[in-house]
Amino acid sequence: MNVVVFSGTTEGRSFSRALAALGAAVTVCVATELGAEEQGCTDGITVRTGRLDAEGMTALLRGAALCVDATHPYAAEATRNIRAAAAAAEVEYHRLLRPASPLPTGSVVLADAARAAAYLADRPGRVLLATGAKELPAFAALDPARLYPRVLPTLAGIAACEAAGVPHRNILAMQGPFTKELNAALLHQFHIDYMVTKDGGAAGGFAEKAEAAARCGVQLIVLRRPDDEGETADTILQRCRELL
Repeated sequence: MNVVVFSGTTEGRSFSRALAALGAAVTVCVATELGAEEQGCTDGITVRTGRLDAEGMTALLRGAALCVDATHPYAAEATRNIRAAAAAAEVEYHRLLRPASPLPTGSVVLADAARAAAYLADRPGRVLLATGAKELPAFAALDPARLYPRVLPTLAGIAACEAAGVPHRNILAMQGPFTKELNAALLHQFHIDYMVTKDGGAAGGFAEKAEAAARCGVQLIVLRRPDDEGETADTILQRCRELL
């Protein structure tokens, strides 16, 4: 049985390995070389690296028994494209979605990065951006000297910070998830007043970020999750066992 998994996430890696252990032939699609590095090499798994357009997704899915979307909870456009490609290829589609987190009392919850930037515009203080390099353009109206982006340690991550005019001394190029202690240390070291983050769930270390912010008296700003529905890994694996 051939299964295509769109991944690049912690749960996608775990799921694909569990699926291969059942005896399925698994193709894991990741967007970046870092995603491929994290996926690693496992018997029964073929890793395909690079972003696919709708036609490429559809072509890849033809002949597969199942399509599993294990992309990030905030990758709404990718999920729309994958769902549409599965429909076009007439392949059974499942969304593997990590559970949302309880948000701490006092959190400021905003719809997107642009609204977070507007909220911060007339509030002085240093901002740790734990939202990813792709969100940096939304904060272009703010003084870049206020911003401390935490981005993946890749050329693309550093380049995004440079394009946004962020001073090099402010760039935190690190790969998470991070412990509460490390989060707190960064907030203390750089005298952070606001932390902007997404609800990445347990896999994304959200609780550790929230706890560190509370400990350090830092205002937590959370970008609201896109509306989505999904299943657990166990539920999808059971469906795979039925097909096998």
